[in-house]
Amino acid sequence: MESVAVQTAADLAATDFSLWSLFARADMVVKLVMIGLILASVWSWSIIIEKTFLFRRIARKSDYFDRVFWSGESLQAVYGKLANQEYSPLVNTFNAAMQEFSRQQKEATNELGFSKIQFIERALTAAIAREMERVEKRLLFLATVGAVAPFIGLFGTVWGIMNSFQAIAMTRDTNLAVVAPGIAEALFATGLGLLAAIPAVIAYNKFSQDISRLGARLDHFADDFINLVARQPKA
Repeated sequence: MESVAVQTAADLAATDFSLWSLFARADMVVKLVMIGLILASVWSWSIIIEKTFLFRRIARKSDYFDRVFWSGESLQAVYGKLANQEYSPLVNTFNAAMQEFSRQQKEATNELGFSKIQFIERALTAAIAREMERVEKRLLFLATVGAVAPFIGLFGTVWGIMNSFQAIAMTRDTNLAVVAPGIAEALFATGLGLLAAIPAVIAYNKFSQDISRLGARLDHFADDFINLVARQPKA
């Protein structure tokens, strides 16, 4: 028995368990699972990095917008300062509202009527919807990876373990050195699934919270803008 254990240990030590070897020895189905999970992980990280920089830029530009908007200058002066700013949801929403406001001021009335306020509200609602759609772009992929990747990895694991049992049946040997490589390959697929899913879930939850805060900030700005323009006489 001791000699068998020694031989088993020697066989295991001689087996290469590096990540590349586990991939190279895997069944074609398991290889496809691994490749798909690696690609999903890479694409998820590209989205995470892009969204991280995007929300940082939005926060910086939003703070600048608040300083300019509440500086006490006229809406037209603020509009002139912000017309050429780089992408910012608050700036884009303000510009869309100001375009509608300018059109309504050209109407032949002394002040903005209730129906004209409604036009501005619709312009604000449409602009907010566009901006929210833009910042939410590609987040569905993160949610999908977070939900599906563990199950895809589990599928690769089940397939790999099936191959291990087939190896046992063919060799009629339950020696650990026979089944260990196949089990290691199978568990590698599960590890890749978790590697893809965990960052995707964490990032999706973080970005969802950022988007909720941005949506609330845009809604508050829309209310403030309506209150300001409702008091504006015709230019």
